[in-house]
Amino acid sequence: MFFRWDWLRPQLTAPIVPTLGPVHPDALTVGIFEDTLRAADTGDFLPYDKDRRWGGEKDEKILRDDVVHQREHTLIPTLSRRGRGTTKVFAYGLRDSVVEEAAELAAKLAAVHDVVSARVVRPLGPRTTHPRGTRIQLKDFATGPCPAPDGPVRPITAWPTAVQETFAPFAEAMAGDGLAFLHTQIQASHCGPILAATIQERIVGAIGPMEVRPDAIGCPQLMPQYFAVLPEVRGQGLGRVLWRAAMHWGQSHGAAYQLLQTEVGGPSDRLCQAEGLTSLGFSHTTSA
Repeated sequence: MFFRWDWLRPQLTAPIVPTLGPVHPDALTVGIFEDTLRAADTGDFLPYDKDRRWGGEKDEKILRDDVVHQREHTLIPTLSRRGRGTTKVFAYGLRDSVVEEAAELAAKLAAVHDVVSARVVRPLGPRTTHPRGTRIQLKDFATGPCPAPDGPVRPITAWPTAVQETFAPFAEAMAGDGLAFLHTQIQASHCGPILAATIQERIVGAIGPMEVRPDAIGCPQLMPQYFAVLPEVRGQGLGRVLWRAAMHWGQSHGAAYQLLQTEVGGPSDRLCQAEGLTSLGFSHTTSA
């Protein structure tokens, strides 16, 4: 075993695991960190990796020979060759100086591996004052029922063909939110259903794919979705209707929980807070 849990556990201010992202606090064990090291050797997806559903090969991997694991802090670097390449160093530790050490390591590894981007990812606790970056939020389906909302939302395939054909231009318009990628996955039949909202027989909002898969300890998790509403129709409650429809779908299909990452202060962040989700902490990424 590489990691000492008595060293690492006190440093985990938020449940973020390199190459996997946020995990449920109950699944945050030394075993999941050990699994990421083994995956770095094989290049395979872990069975519970959320990116596995897209197929292909795992792009980001841990640089295990460059991991720094000490009593006071742990630095876990990763490498991605996507685009022009990125190194990230996940900085676990309670002292602010850990960011400087992580930045130095990230820049060094970017030069060694000839990639253009070097970043530091700093997990921060839920009581962080003036947080930036992304908030990790937990929706626990055991806390109460998630009734189906009233509103013009249904799976894309349940809309008339003429309405379905409006998803392509909608996805292109919301490419920055990942909808264009999602559209390609729909065409390749690589994902679950997408819930769509319409106005005047035109898709103006969507959330998906809707899929439930077991996490690292076998608990059924509603997987993260892409979620977007056209800017010109925001403020009419469509985002809330889509969100509640997705939660109803998840609960109806046996999910125990969902984890979300929302931009601090953004529309999705405000929506999730208004819906009573639990904040598990934050992730702040900076350039090295």
